[in-house]
Amino acid sequence: MTAVDDDKPLSVRPVDVSPDAFLKIYGGIYEHSPWIAQGAYHSGAATVDALHAAMKKTVAAGTREQKLALIRAHPDLAPAIGTALTDASVSEQKGAGLKECTPEEFAEFQQLNRDYKAKFGFPFIVAVKGLNRTDILQLFRQRMNNDAETEFATALAQIDRIARFRLLALP
Repeated sequence: MTAVDDDKPLSVRPVDVSPDAFLKIYGGIYEHSPWIAQGAYHSGAATVDALHAAMKKTVAAGTREQKLALIRAHPDLAPAIGTALTDASVSEQKGAGLKECTPEEFAEFQQLNRDYKAKFGFPFIVAVKGLNRTDILQLFRQRMNNDAETEFATALAQIDRIARFRLLALP
């Protein structure tokens, strides 16, 4: 985070719009989980960091079931062709070069996706911004050795990072 990012004002503040309008703008920041934007609406946030903090607080206050549903709302990395992704996920995965996987890399992603979900019960999540597919495969392999609680916490932390990147990307 830089000082410029820290001070970036929100393009639309909660006090400026109705809850429905706010939800249309910020409801997709956390993948298929508009309850997080709803929970942050009354925060009074005026900057990206303030809204991000309010959203993180909403997630932290959620039940384990809500958090698990949030994690499970995320797509696989390098998903099978024909898998529906949100526009944000498409852009993020493309930026990491996941569309350019070799057949061997694609096969490894598919196997790791299956193995990870079988072990942990949810998809592998990493904020791919700034990473390439080789970096991501290395992280994937390493994190397969973690225990379930470590991965649950890591997934939530990565989701918060993704949300921050998405907030910063808004006009």
